Amino acid sequence: MRVFAVTQTNASTLAPTGEAPRKGGIGPFVYALRIATAEPTAMVGLLVLALFAYLIAAPIVVLLSDAVRVHFADQARIGADLGAFTTYYFERAFLSRVAQDIFWFPLLNTGLVAMLAMVVALVVGGAMGWLISRTDLLGRRWFATALIVPYMLPSWTFALAWMTLFSNRTTGGMKSWAEALGWAPPNWLSYGMMPIAIILALHYAPFVILLFGNALRQFDTQLEDSARSLGASPFVVATKIILPLMRPALISALTLIFAKCLGDFGVAYVLGVPVGFDVLATSLFRAISTSQSGMSAVLAGTIIVLGSASVLIDMALLKQAKRFVTIGAKGGKSGTTKLGAWRMPATALAGLVFLVSAFIPLMALFLTTIMRVPADFSLSNFTLDYWIGSNLTTTALRQGILLTGEFWTATWNTIWMVGSAAIGAGLLGLLVGYVVVRSPIRGVGVLLRQITFLPYLVPGIAFAAAYLSMFAVQRGPVPALYGTSAILIIALLADQMPFASRAGISAMMQLGKDSEEAAQVAGAGWWRRMTSIVLPIQRRALTSGILLPFISGIKGLSLVVVLAVPGTDLLTTYAIRLVDYGYSQAANAVVIMICIVAFGGTMLVQKLGKSSLADGIGG
Repeated sequence: MRVFAVTQTNASTLAPTGEAPRKGGIGPFVYALRIATAEPTAMVGLLVLALFAYLIAAPIVVLLSDAVRVHFADQARIGADLGAFTTYYFERAFLSRVAQDIFWFPLLNTGLVAMLAMVVALVVGGAMGWLISRTDLLGRRWFATALIVPYMLPSWTFALAWMTLFSNRTTGGMKSWAEALGWAPPNWLSYGMMPIAIILALHYAPFVILLFGNALRQFDTQLEDSARSLGASPFVVATKIILPLMRPALISALTLIFAKCLGDFGVAYVLGVPVGFDVLATSLFRAISTSQSGMSAVLAGTIIVLGSASVLIDMALLKQAKRFVTIGAKGGKSGTTKLGAWRMPATALAGLVFLVSAFIPLMALFLTTIMRVPADFSLSNFTLDYWIGSNLTTTALRQGILLTGEFWTATWNTIWMVGSAAIGAGLLGLLVGYVVVRSPIRGVGVLLRQITFLPYLVPGIAFAAAYLSMFAVQRGPVPALYGTSAILIIALLADQMPFASRAGISAMMQLGKDSEEAAQVAGAGWWRRMTSIVLPIQRRALTSGILLPFISGIKGLSLVVVLAVPGTDLLTTYAIRLVDYGYSQAANAVVIMICIVAFGGTMLVQKLGKSSLADGIGG
C-alpha cells in the first residue's frame, strides 16, 4: 500500500511518500516543510531541547567557567586582563591562608552534619519503617502518613522552632522557652552542628521510612521463617538476612539524604551563621552576597560535584538492586510480626517521634505568634498583635503581618511567580514527555531525558548561583535579569523540570497512538490533536505536574534566597528577612502560613492524584 501525505490545499501536487515531487508541482524544500508542519514532533523536540540547553545546561557551564576567568574586581590583585584564564580562585579556595575559613572548615562541617544526619535518620527512619510495614503497631496507617509530615514542610521551619525552644543569649534576641523556664541551654545544643544535624535528620527521615519500609513490605518472610526454624536468633536473622537484602534501599535513602544536606541552606543559616558555623551552602551565600564571583563558582562547583556524585551513586545502586530479589514467587508472603507486650511501648515510641519531629515544633512556632513573653502561659500574655495588631512597639514592623503590605506583596509574588513557574513546568513537562515518547529522532528524546534531569543533580543554592552567573549581566539579546521577577520564574521553572518531565514521560508512555492517528486521518493538525486529545486525556497528570512544582516552590528557600531582592520577596525570603531583623514572632507567623499552604497543597495533590506518599508502607 502506498501512503500519501496530503494537505488541505494543493493536494494534487504532493507525491506519494518516498517519491520526488512531480514535475510542475512544489519544490522539495516546500514539500519537506509541509510534511514537517503536518507532523512537527521532531521540530518541536529540537526546539524544546534548545530551550532547556539554554535554561539548564548553559547556566551551569557559565558558572563553572567563572571559576577559571578573571573577574573585574580581581584584575589588579591577579595582575591579568578581564576574562583571562586563571587558577587564582582555586588556589585561594584550596591553598591560601583564608582557605580553611572559606572552604575547608565549611567542607568539614558539611560532611560532619551530613554524616550525623544520616546516622540519626537511619536509626529513627529504620525503626519507624519496620514498625509501620512489618508489625501490628496500633494506628500504623495513621502513622504511615503522620511520620512523613516533616518532609511536607520547609526544613528551616524546624530551625526557627528550635531557636524558639532552645536558643540562648549568645546571639541576643528574645528569650527561648528554655531560658524563660530558668535553664540556659549550652551553645552546642542551641547552635551549630548538633541542632542542624538533628533537624535535617528528622526532616529527611521520611526517605528511610518510605524506601526501607516499602522494601520490607515486599520482603518474603519465608526467608526469616526458614532461618528461625534452623535455630537462628532474631539478631542473626536481622544482621545476616534482612539488612543485607535491604542494603540497596538503605544506601539509596542515605545517599539522597547526603545530597539534600549538601544544598540545604535555611537550617544552617538560622542555627549556624549566628555563631560562625559555616557549611558549604552558607559559605557560598556569603561569597555571592559579597560579589566574589570566582569564589562563588568554585564553591558552587564543589557542591555540584558532590551532589551529582551522590545521586549518580544512588542511580547505580538502584540498577544493582535487581540482584537483591526479595519478593517471592507464588509461595512468597509478607507477614506481620506480633509485638505482644511491646505493642503499646512501640506505639508510644512512634507517637514520640511524631511529637518531636512535627507536632511540638509547629505548636511552639504557633504559640510564639500569640504570646508576648515566651513560655508565659498566663491568659494576659496571649495576644493577636503579631497577626492583626496595630501600633506595635517594633521599629520597622508597626502592624501585625495580616495588616502589613509587605506580607501581602510577598504572598502575591509567591502566588503569581511560583504559580507561573509551576504552570510552565507542568506544560513543558508534558511536552517533554510527548517528544521523548513520540519523537522519530531517538537522540532528541535521550538528550531531553538527561538535560531535564540535570537540576536534580545540582543543589538549589548552587543552581541559583549558576543563574546569577548567567543572567546577572546582559548576554546577547537577553538583558540582565537580576532583581526582576523573570529570573525567579525561569529559575523555579528550570529547577522543577526533573519532576515535571518525569511525570510527563510517565503519563505519555501510558497513552497509545490510536486516538491521535484517528484524529490525523480525520484531518486534525498537530496543535489540534494536542489541545483536543492529549491534554484532556492527560488532565490528571498535568494537574499533578503543576501542583507538585507549586508546592515545592512555595516552601523552597535555597534557590530563591540568592535571586530575590526586597522588591521581589516571596514568603520564604520575607520570613528570613524578618529573622534577620530580629522579629521572631512575625517571622514565625509567616512560616505558619507557609506550612499551611505547603501541607494543604501536598494533601491536595495526593487527593487529586489518588495516591499517597504512604502508599505501600501502611497496612
